[in-house]
Amino acid sequence: MSAESLIKMANQIAQYFSSEPDNALAVKGVRQHIQSFWTPGMRRELSAWQEKHPEAVLHPLLLAALTEPEGA
Repeated sequence: MSAESLIKMANQIAQYFSSEPDNALAVKGVRQHIQSFWTPGMRRELSAWQEKHPEAVLHPLLLAALTEPEGA
C-alpha cells in the first residue's frame, strides 16, 4: 500500500475520533484502532514515513497517537 494511502486512512481515523470531547480518549481510540486493525507492516510504514517527514501536516490526534507514550 502506498504511503499516501496510509496517511489518508490514518488521518480519516483521527478525524472520526475527533468528535470525542476527551482528547486523551480520542488519542487512545486512534492508537487502539491502528494497533487492532492495521498490519504490523502498515504500522511500521506509517511510523517510518512520519519520522522522515516530521514537517508533514497530520491530524493532531494521529500525531499524538504516533508520538506520545501510551498513557500520557
